Amino acid sequence: MLPCVRVDRHTHLEGSLDAAWVRQRAQEEGLTPPRALEALWRNEAVPFEGFIRAFFFSCGFLRNAEAVTAAILAAVGRLPEAVPGLPRGIDMWVSPHFLVKQGQFLTLDALWRGIDDGIAQARSQGVRIAIIIDAVNHFGVDHGQEVLDLVLPDKPSWIIGFSTGGLEGVPFKAWAPVFERARQAGLRLAAHAGENGPAANVREAILDAGVERIVHGVRAASHPDILELLAARKIPVDICITSNRALVPDLGGHPLPALLRAGVRCALGTDDPGVIPCTLPGEWERAQSLGLTPAELEAVRAHSEADAWCLQLNDA
Repeated sequence: MLPCVRVDRHTHLEGSLDAAWVRQRAQEEGLTPPRALEALWRNEAVPFEGFIRAFFFSCGFLRNAEAVTAAILAAVGRLPEAVPGLPRGIDMWVSPHFLVKQGQFLTLDALWRGIDDGIAQARSQGVRIAIIIDAVNHFGVDHGQEVLDLVLPDKPSWIIGFSTGGLEGVPFKAWAPVFERARQAGLRLAAHAGENGPAANVREAILDAGVERIVHGVRAASHPDILELLAARKIPVDICITSNRALVPDLGGHPLPALLRAGVRCALGTDDPGVIPCTLPGEWERAQSLGLTPAELEAVRAHSEADAWCLQLNDA
């Protein structure tokens, strides 16, 4: 039997707090979780807008460095157990502008301290973590520039990338100057595309915005030209099976097999496992249930390590 993947290629800090932790804090403060969050905790599908409300409620408890560290350690706890000689790691997305400026949940210094402590504790367990800064597509391009204004002046060394997430409402061509500024600052580029938006967004993110990595991209599976583009350019695609099934209700059968058979470099992630409960071993089991051949499963495992940004950090 092939060993389980040990690198979570896509998880959000804000979506990593354990559900029990969030529920307890909500009860202590007399707050009622949104219906959408309760539904997701019951493994029910919800519209993407409902997920956004659930996500924002959960991350509203990231109010100090200790909570940030707790979220990182919760993500570490969802990895498989350590095996000698096999690396473990997490590529983690973080939305500092939302946490610090829009939500005003904590200061930037507290956020950075919490991440730094979480990364140090993870490293002591043999887990490498890289941070990808996430801007919110539907907040607009000016928001993207403000994210970079916040992060770039004193950027910690563990920040390795820049991405957009959220609703795919603003064309990637409009986002191109923001991505270019991030690239000039030495950041690698990724984008959530082809999840709640059309498959064409995958193409536009690559060709118009210059991204080198796609998150989700599930709608590309029925478009041979986009599959060819992904395969030809060796664009890594982060696949989150449980999240996709919860947030893309018209998805049908999961397209991971079709993506792999078209030569796309797919790997697995948990996305928001505190909001949409899952673990990396569970995602591996779900991938196996899709009828992948041993060679295809081996490809997923190999891609998860070869394309992981956390394993490419100089100080990892």
